[in-house]
Amino acid sequence: MKPKIHPKYKETTITCACGEVIHTRSTKQNIRVEICSKCHPFFTGKQKLIDSAGRVEKFRRRYDKKADPKSAPGQKGDAETASE
Repeated sequence: MKPKIHPKYKETTITCACGEVIHTRSTKQNIRVEICSKCHPFFTGKQKLIDSAGRVEKFRRRYDKKADPKSAPGQKGDAETASE
């Protein structure tokens, strides 16, 4: 390594909003984070579904209509039964 071009690598602590403290080394000192491996849903297995402004319900209503063939207008079967 060339001298005087690399940043200083020193002991630091990473503090999460949940209270978890991790000691490591970094070029920055005393890092604060909002989420860590102790409180992230992927690692804890407690996944939360965040529904902002009813988007999930809107999605389900839209695609439930398409999945039901009786409610779709212009079906070929409807025209044949009407002409008989």
